[in-house]
Amino acid sequence: MSGDAESAEVTESGGEIDAAEQRRAVRERYSEIATDADSGCCDDGDSVDDPDAESRRRGYDDADVDAVAEGANLGLGCGNPTAIAGLEAGETVLDLGSGGGFDCFLAAREVGPEGSVIGVDMTPEMVERARKNVDRNEANNVEFRLGEIEHLPVPDASVDVILSNCVINLSPRKPQVFREAFRVLRPGGRLAVSDVVRTAPFPDDVRLDPSSVTACVAGASSIEEIESMLRAAGFTDVAIAPKGESEEFIREWDGDRDASEYVVSASIEARKPE
Repeated sequence: MSGDAESAEVTESGGEIDAAEQRRAVRERYSEIATDADSGCCDDGDSVDDPDAESRRRGYDDADVDAVAEGANLGLGCGNPTAIAGLEAGETVLDLGSGGGFDCFLAAREVGPEGSVIGVDMTPEMVERARKNVDRNEANNVEFRLGEIEHLPVPDASVDVILSNCVINLSPRKPQVFREAFRVLRPGGRLAVSDVVRTAPFPDDVRLDPSSVTACVAGASSIEEIESMLRAAGFTDVAIAPKGESEEFIREWDGDRDASEYVVSASIEARKPE
């Protein structure tokens, strides 16, 4: 990719931070989270005292929380992508930015032993943590791979469903993420993502702040931008549904400002044509 094209895609991410700097900041923050079970993600840096309670606030029910062994749920995310994916037995599922593996283990229950789940994360410490959780969850149909979501370590047309939970906003090259998602999906495959969308322009102190990017705020794109990127990648049946109730937890993500003035959680769905 040329420098001009890279710069254009960084601008599409909602900020103007150098792509390499943004990637480094994200990797560092999630490395710390992976190695500290008490760390939080999308907050002002205070620890998540009860990850299970946080997950319930963000759309998971008691059965989801109770089904996964301790250590996989880090209280991250902004929704519940498995709830909108309509997973079926025997399907192959890919989770972009899989973290400790919480959504992967939930997906594994749905697809059963005949199905499989692949988690991809760019943070070595997070992949190591997730791999340890495989045995704890007796999830023989789940594997975790180190890689960037802009360059997926997955063959063409090899998965049925792509999940992601509050991760794509962290990428400085979102169009490339959606192109990669399209590449690895089988014809008729579907995308089911929970992420944040921008609802108002960011002030400079948010837009140019690396910590606001890593806190799942300043990297958010608008609904119109996401729709355009998905269609440009080849997706059809694009549907993006904001969730107003997410303001309750999003306003806690930044200790200096109310993040819910700029972003809201949304369900993002799309399909690769047959």
